[in-house]
Amino acid sequence: MALMLMKSVRNSPVTSSWVGHTVARCLGTSTHLQAPGQPKSKKTLAKSGVKNIVLVEGVRTPFLMAGTTYNDLMPHDLARASLQGLLTKTGLPKDAVEYLVFGTVIQEVKTSNVAREAALGAGFSDKIPAHTVTMACISSNQAMTTAVGLIAAGQCDTVVAGGVEFMSDVPIRHSRKMRKIMLSLNKAKTFGQRMALLGKMRLSHFAPELPAVAEFSTGETMGHSADRLAAAFGVTRLEQDEFAFRSHNFAKKAQDAGFLSDVLSISVPGKGMVSKDNGIRPSSLDQMAKLKPAFIKPHGTVTAANSSFLTDGASSTLIMSEEKALAMGFKPKAYLRDFVFVSQDPKDQLLLGPTYSTSKILEKTGLTLADIDVLEFHEAFAGQIMANLKAMDSDWFAQTYVGKKSKVGSVPMEKLNTWGGSLSLGHPFGATGCRLVTTTAHRLRKEGGQYGLVAACAAGGQGHAMIVEAYPQ
Repeated sequence: MALMLMKSVRNSPVTSSWVGHTVARCLGTSTHLQAPGQPKSKKTLAKSGVKNIVLVEGVRTPFLMAGTTYNDLMPHDLARASLQGLLTKTGLPKDAVEYLVFGTVIQEVKTSNVAREAALGAGFSDKIPAHTVTMACISSNQAMTTAVGLIAAGQCDTVVAGGVEFMSDVPIRHSRKMRKIMLSLNKAKTFGQRMALLGKMRLSHFAPELPAVAEFSTGETMGHSADRLAAAFGVTRLEQDEFAFRSHNFAKKAQDAGFLSDVLSISVPGKGMVSKDNGIRPSSLDQMAKLKPAFIKPHGTVTAANSSFLTDGASSTLIMSEEKALAMGFKPKAYLRDFVFVSQDPKDQLLLGPTYSTSKILEKTGLTLADIDVLEFHEAFAGQIMANLKAMDSDWFAQTYVGKKSKVGSVPMEKLNTWGGSLSLGHPFGATGCRLVTTTAHRLRKEGGQYGLVAACAAGGQGHAMIVEAYPQ
């Protein structure tokens, strides 16, 4: 597939010059920071006889680079802080919540059901069920859609969905041979049995198994996949650096303007209050160009500057039936209208989830890209984003791989991630989905739009997309 893509898609109109001009135009204008205009008069996606489900509020801890201020905490500490922040911001009585679900990827063994432990720590009743889901980088997307499903099925009216990831302290295991011996030692009944088992130990058994962000099915790290994908679509190093430059500058502008209102101020024991993301670092293209390839050396194009960084953080959303929300006096932020999940080849198409899911959700809802006012796509790597933009703008890719007669279309950059993205804000694997949806709702309100589209890729060659509709102001 990679060779076919290189021959057929790399000449897509998304060129380095185009990226540079788009970045300059977007950074030089304040249209995405203006007060809301007149709402569009598009037809609503509400369906007769189908319960309206709304996002009432979304919050998150500051997203911090791994190994910094959160270093001495545990995942449930961050999840608990996001839950407490959600309760404080909404004034929601704890006993009004009927279910909690959280997403996470690399689980802390001591708190494997982190949703339950965080809920108990935040003071929720022990009578409220909670469970944890994992679906790589779309884990909190899965948590939110699980909440939607519970409400749509009539099981609940009020669900808290969120996600957490803590990369500052990930589980490190003994080798399998060492584990077998240690488990057998635990069962040994005599001194002789224990000595015989100890005699089987070898120095090599003590080597730890470090976790890696790699595909189990292919053994390839996601960074390598991103590098190959960028090459297949002809995405240059300059294009990737320009997109990362754009992300950091947009994030900085949004942070300074106070638009990142979902970020909580939380107290970290011994380190004081934390109230801002610390990975937003506008640089210059010249400085970015000096970095060496991070994965495929020496000719790769993916670097530390155009990749998302390892991040600690948690997010929480309050999702309710519209009827219940209004009865409790809440003013919802947005309707959660529809969603899809997709899967494809994890080797050659690992990070193309946004292309497949966007095509599928637009067809399902009868919308087009022209109907979408706000686009929030997960930025795992700049090369991944740019490859998806080219794939969406390719009839050949649509016909050959997506099974459609024509392309999704050209993504309008002035609508895409204009408050920054995962490259700059950070990417706590299990928590990013809630950030994307909350940001979409906030941007719709700020910009006067009606429809928002969230899309993301995930390990395993999977993806997700959701249509968010602004709640009438």
